Amino acid sequence: MDHVLFYLEYVFLLSSSVSNFIRAGDIFPLLGWLYLAFLLLCLLNWSKIRPARDTTMFSYPLSVFNLFIFLTLQLSKIAHAQSPDKDTTSIQSAAEATGAPPLPTHASLGVIEISGTTTTFRPIFTVPTEADVGAPLLPNINDLNATDAQTACPGYKATNVKRTAYGLTATLNLAGPACNAYGTDIEMLNLTFEVQSANRVRIAIVPAYIDASNSSQYILPTELVHQPTIDADAATSTLDNDLSFTWTNDPTFSFSVYRQSTGDILFSTQGAKLVFENQFIEFASALPNNYNLYGLGEAIHGLRLGNNYTRTLWAADVGDPIDYNIYGSHPFYLDTRYYEVDEPTGSSTLVTSNETNATADYVSYSHGVYNRNAHGQEILLRPTNITWRLLGGSIDLYFYAGPTQPDVTAAFQTSAIGLPALQQYFTFGYHQCRWGYANWSQLQEVVDNYERFGIPLENIWTDIDYMNQYRDFDNDAVRYNYSEGETFLSNLHAGGRHYIPIIDSAIYVPNPENASDAYATFNRGNDTNSFMTNPDGSIYIGAVWPGYTVFPDWLGSGAGPWWTNEMVTWHNLVDFDGAWIDMSEVSSFCVGSCGSANLTMNRVHPPFELPGEPGAVIYSYPEGFNLTNATEAAAAASASSSQAAAASTGGASSTTPKYLRTTPTPGVRDVNYPPYVINNVQGDLAVHAVSPNATHADGTEEYDVHNLFGSQILNATYNALLAAIPGKRPFIIGRSTFSGAGKWAGHWGGDNTSLWAYMFFSIPQALSFSLFGIPMFGVDTCGFNGNSDEELCNRWMQLSAFFPFYRNHNTLTAIPQEAYVWASVAEASRVAMNIRYSILPYMYTLFYLAHSTGSTVMRALAWEFPNDPSLAAADRQFFLGPALLITPVLEQGATSVSGVFPGASRGGEVYYDWYTLSAQQDVSENVTIPAPLGHIPLYIRGGYVIPTQEPAMVTRDARKNPWGVIAALSSEGTARGKLYVDDGESVVQNSTLFVT
Repeated sequence: MDHVLFYLEYVFLLSSSVSNFIRAGDIFPLLGWLYLAFLLLCLLNWSKIRPARDTTMFSYPLSVFNLFIFLTLQLSKIAHAQSPDKDTTSIQSAAEATGAPPLPTHASLGVIEISGTTTTFRPIFTVPTEADVGAPLLPNINDLNATDAQTACPGYKATNVKRTAYGLTATLNLAGPACNAYGTDIEMLNLTFEVQSANRVRIAIVPAYIDASNSSQYILPTELVHQPTIDADAATSTLDNDLSFTWTNDPTFSFSVYRQSTGDILFSTQGAKLVFENQFIEFASALPNNYNLYGLGEAIHGLRLGNNYTRTLWAADVGDPIDYNIYGSHPFYLDTRYYEVDEPTGSSTLVTSNETNATADYVSYSHGVYNRNAHGQEILLRPTNITWRLLGGSIDLYFYAGPTQPDVTAAFQTSAIGLPALQQYFTFGYHQCRWGYANWSQLQEVVDNYERFGIPLENIWTDIDYMNQYRDFDNDAVRYNYSEGETFLSNLHAGGRHYIPIIDSAIYVPNPENASDAYATFNRGNDTNSFMTNPDGSIYIGAVWPGYTVFPDWLGSGAGPWWTNEMVTWHNLVDFDGAWIDMSEVSSFCVGSCGSANLTMNRVHPPFELPGEPGAVIYSYPEGFNLTNATEAAAAASASSSQAAAASTGGASSTTPKYLRTTPTPGVRDVNYPPYVINNVQGDLAVHAVSPNATHADGTEEYDVHNLFGSQILNATYNALLAAIPGKRPFIIGRSTFSGAGKWAGHWGGDNTSLWAYMFFSIPQALSFSLFGIPMFGVDTCGFNGNSDEELCNRWMQLSAFFPFYRNHNTLTAIPQEAYVWASVAEASRVAMNIRYSILPYMYTLFYLAHSTGSTVMRALAWEFPNDPSLAAADRQFFLGPALLITPVLEQGATSVSGVFPGASRGGEVYYDWYTLSAQQDVSENVTIPAPLGHIPLYIRGGYVIPTQEPAMVTRDARKNPWGVIAALSSEGTARGKLYVDDGESVVQNSTLFVT
């Protein structure tokens, strides 16, 4: 028997040594050669160190060592094959060209003990936390020592004023010595005022000359962001324009825009100086007390912006902090002003108080302001004024006369940003996703569960779990292999369902010392010069989920065709139905080109713990969870405290931080650290983002176009999907957006949290995106970060059923929150989805109207009832189109909800309960509406006809079901409605039906 064991040991030594050598080489080539040298030394000293043969197998120390290493590597391989973790990301030394500080080049070491000997080994490299730490910066608005440009700068004087066919032009010259407060003053500017249409005027201020002194001044080209021009019929249409323009040089140049019909000044820089420098532009306008401004996205905030708030526009990868800048940038606002009307005299008085008279008569006027500038910027909203501060570019203002919100929104879309994309019909079905679906089998299980519980499911999504080491356009060969995927997707499509995968915005760079680390997508992009570079011309290499990565350069000629080719090639392997674009701010997990000197370390782990890893176990639950689940809440709170204590490094530092302050250098821009510091949520502009000095093919610096990356990748993806799925309307949901993105894609609200507060904020966020021309909006229902619970998910599943984009999604290792997990949630979901699928003809018609006319889908109460100032801040209820009023429960433990029925008490509006079809009797202010768990109050507004179809488990089948109508009569006994019908998917229709 001992002879058998002896030879078995030899066989094991040979096979395990070969295997360990190969695996060690994969991790780090030098480690493989060291291991081989160790083996040779063992063989040369075999007779001296091997103990006498006995009956104990693996008595030789090398056998024990090999066994441990072999099992460790195999377990690691199995864990990687099954783990849904985003376990790879990268960063490290920054290239000197970026100016970023160098990072440690050592890998973190694991420690094991073998036969009493402590041994270290190298697992995947973890990028140090400091890799994503930028310079300490103090936002200007918080800096008590900051230069006041209004005091320091001279302003301008207008000369050479000339009338034109549609306005005037003038030259603006510095009115005194240059102040160079936060950049180099531009001495001479050109002013243009144009009446462009019946409802739009433009005011543009740009440098008069671009020469050596200001050659870096970036003027946004119309190829990137459309620039409205004078309408073809302006000769006649502009005669009806209600806006007028005046200017003065007293004491320095200022201008005013006012409404001729009322004499109301809408925007006036009188009393404020114009500051125009190469890295800082400031202009301001007075506003009436208690003004009502909406828009200026993207942020988690109430619908009405308020008058003590600074809105920063700098696209940021950050998990939905309240009131800070997040993913998108939309420099547009709606201004609504209410006037109390004196009926006997017909005179009107501007309302400047939040208190209104329930018996008085009011009228409102709305106008819109769009500043076509893509630079980082701040808009300071203060009690009596609004101030714009831009980090570059030009002033390119467009004023929309309105006088109603629908007028403003339609004019803004048709002239400036484009009309929203018409979505395919299936996209209005229910979507299920989560970070953590480990393989095709789990996806099938989710689909089967929805079927088994009788809950409609239209679309199944995957997060980055499906990818091969988190690389775009490549599936994991074990968990999401192509052959199993073909079977899964064939069955999914046969059932009338669809599949949407995530696609990230960064591309992995293969390890140059590891031949097995090949990645053709990178190679093809590199061959076509499709990636951003450093200032010295080398490729800019940051870090995202797959490791060290590069970033598409959408300003070059290669990236678009390359992206289309990759999408088409991958679609030939995976029959997906749309695209989910993520990380598109664009995000990078390190400051600077950190991978430039460290590619031989690829793949690497992010500089932060992932959900579920030690130190990042998820213990959070929604507000009030302790009231309904006291024992579980107490255990979670205790574990959370222990985790926080283990991670604590001591008390807060008592030293005063030393902030970096830069001063302007004449004629030179400091794009990495501009002298004016905006209130960016990440601080340093390069933190968790591609650095501002990354360079594009045409020489443009990322500083000038950072806010456009998200929209550019959506445009590229739209074109790619047209090629990959010919004839079908592309379905895209993207994270980062800029004005105009809605003509290509929809948007989801990003990484929200499983809290009641975020369920509330989803409403004003959706309404704001209605103003931005992106009606295909939804949030991660039940919350993304943290654990959800039954009550929150019950309410949220019902609320989101009335959002255009309806998706449930949550983070890795959080508890499951699919609609079938809790019995009450399953029932609430069935009820809400039954309504949603019944009214899909109505919702689809709303989208057709938005696509063709620029109308909105989700609507604020104030937009439907513009002459009621009490609704100015209402954002806890909303209309879906003109006919459906939704009043959700937004507070934990509530069994009723307060709501209003606009226009009912004085205007004669009638509302019918959806469930009983009976007219609402109590229409006083703040009616208490019963709303037990599982019930969302829904009312039909009288005077409207809603087209319906019998619901089904998928929209394909619902479209075949019998039609119906709900005619809700007004107090006059009338009702009207619209219906649009087409094939629900084609770019070009053979036939359509429109009924009014």
